[in-house]
Amino acid sequence: MATGSTDSASSRSSGVLYKLLVVFSVCIATSTYQALQPPPPKLCGSPGGPSITAPRIKLRDGRHLAYKEHGVPRDQAARKIVFVHGSDSCRHDNAFAALLSPDIKEGLGVYMVSFDRPGYGESDADPNRTPKSLALDIEELADQLSLGTKFYIIGYSMGGQATWACLKYIPHRLAGAALVTPVVNYWWKSFPSDISNEAYNLQPRNDQWAVRVAHYAPWLTHWWNSQKWFLGSSVVTRNLGLLSKSDKEILFKIGAAGRPHEGEIRQQGTHETVIRDMIVGFGKWEFDPMELENLFPNKEGSVHLWQGDDDALVPVTLQRYVAKKLPWIHYHEIPGAGHMFPLFPGMVDNIVKTLLTNEEVKN
Repeated sequence: MATGSTDSASSRSSGVLYKLLVVFSVCIATSTYQALQPPPPKLCGSPGGPSITAPRIKLRDGRHLAYKEHGVPRDQAARKIVFVHGSDSCRHDNAFAALLSPDIKEGLGVYMVSFDRPGYGESDADPNRTPKSLALDIEELADQLSLGTKFYIIGYSMGGQATWACLKYIPHRLAGAALVTPVVNYWWKSFPSDISNEAYNLQPRNDQWAVRVAHYAPWLTHWWNSQKWFLGSSVVTRNLGLLSKSDKEILFKIGAAGRPHEGEIRQQGTHETVIRDMIVGFGKWEFDPMELENLFPNKEGSVHLWQGDDDALVPVTLQRYVAKKLPWIHYHEIPGAGHMFPLFPGMVDNIVKTLLTNEEVKN
């Protein structure tokens, strides 16, 4: 009898231990799943969400896109430009509108519109964002603002993903385009592995891992950049240590008052802004920009690529290769310049006038 009681007690203990293990496993799995899931964006205009202060258009899928107009009145403009901001920025971050001289603005009749890319500022997030969807957003913005059958586009930094997409998906709508230090995807198939690997390894180790995760395991990107065990992306954490000397000097001159709208940029959440940029920008693209054909064989327009040779964020070696593969793109390399070279005196005038007239500003 004693032996039977012992076996029964042991069986009950094993059963309890099994149940505890099951409960523990379920708790761990649930906790892990929750940690991997990004929080939903704080929709502008929703209860408890950010306020709506900007004019917005309603897109084909019901999302809203916030925009800001600059330059001469739209109905009086001879030339109309759509500006696409970079990562961790918004519609207010448009140096091309702020620094463009009155001589060029009024002399060439320049109207410019900047907009919050999906998830930024007051534009609704797009969890299905792709380079193609960005191009279609821009086309719809142009149509709803009656910019005409053709318009110019300027894409800065991560705004380059949208600009490349416009060259691919809506080339018939473009009068010209400027890619200004556009972020490059290391996995575009036309890059030789030795060139892309060399450029990839120039990044700090934490950024190498961050873009690798965004490319191979996008579902893990939110957790990777929100956990506290190791460093995530320098862009997500706003770590300015990786900037070039010239960029740091520019930031020092601008000072803290340079971006009074800083709190508006990520007000809907980090995931649908800078993290979504990483997933889209470094993900698997449905096309390779280096396989694009000449948009303007009859020289009725032009495409320009501007790059600083001391850019610590976008390797100049990759831009040189892109320019080599696409000889119809006019390549402009700025000696000693970093990622923020458009803030150099006179640079905005040079970029805009070159785009609109194919004539560089003479200093």
